[in-house]
Amino acid sequence: MPPRSRVTIRDVAAQANVSVATVSKVLNQRYGVSAETFARVTAVIKELGYEASLVAQSLRNHRTNVIGILVADIEPFSTELLKGAADAIRGTGFELVVYSAGGRTGDPQGWEQRYLTRLSGTLVDGAVLVTPAVDLEGLPGTPVVAVDPHTGRSPLPTIDSDNLRGGQLATEHLLELGHRRIALLTGRADLKSAQQRETGYRRALVAAGVPVDTSLIRRGDYDHDVAAQSARELLRGPDRPTAVFAANDISAIAVIETALELGLRVPDDLSVVGFDNIPESALCTPPLTTVQQPIREMGHRALTLLVQLINREETGDTHITLGTDLVVRHSTRRLA
Repeated sequence: MPPRSRVTIRDVAAQANVSVATVSKVLNQRYGVSAETFARVTAVIKELGYEASLVAQSLRNHRTNVIGILVADIEPFSTELLKGAADAIRGTGFELVVYSAGGRTGDPQGWEQRYLTRLSGTLVDGAVLVTPAVDLEGLPGTPVVAVDPHTGRSPLPTIDSDNLRGGQLATEHLLELGHRRIALLTGRADLKSAQQRETGYRRALVAAGVPVDTSLIRRGDYDHDVAAQSARELLRGPDRPTAVFAANDISAIAVIETALELGLRVPDDLSVVGFDNIPESALCTPPLTTVQQPIREMGHRALTLLVQLINREETGDTHITLGTDLVVRHSTRRLA
């Protein structure tokens, strides 16, 4: 069956036996249409399922009432953030569209700039950029909010969390349990938040009088497979660590799985701490001790701030850092 053609404003006008200009007045709720004609045109619009083109609407009104969220990929972090944004958009009069680069973010020109240029003006009234990799300043007339930008605090309004403190909390927890050989699986080297988590790890060790052993610091890249390989190298060694702090939960779960493959028990033989507190962290076996960054709240605050910027409302501070907390579950225990 051939696809159904899109209903146009001319189709509505013909069915209602009125001019295109009259249909336009009804759509835009302008004066000059009788109540009877308004009701007839509205009924035809519903009957035919007519939807005004966003592009045409934006050209007329200079607004689309649509907000875009641009993500590098749909993965646990961005999924939780989107849930918070979806909560925040209710009652604002805006709709939400999600644009994913599908993980194709290697272009040095910056996928964010290309897609922001493509969407701004005629498709969205503003955008939330999730972990943008380049230092952007947005586009003229297009409000943009950056969440957890790679470069840290941005010229754009920014929402992030206290990653340095989170790294300290994770490492201090393991130190309090008596661990001294504490490995770190790092995050992505190009991401400021990952660098801050490593700084927190190092500071906690130094404060406790424990030398930083660089042989225990391995790549994690926020990637399951990379983290699993690094964990395998660490745990097969002759002087393996008694604990691992992984810079995100996906990496920590990979550590637990790898330890199991090697015949090690978590937490009896190895304590593991993650970072993020994504839903999967509570569902793995054993449930993961992790640092919670308020990902949903980050999405909520980013969306709320963006709506204020679009509506030209008072915003207060446009660089917001949210707190991090330790969530203790069953993947850590006191060193025997």
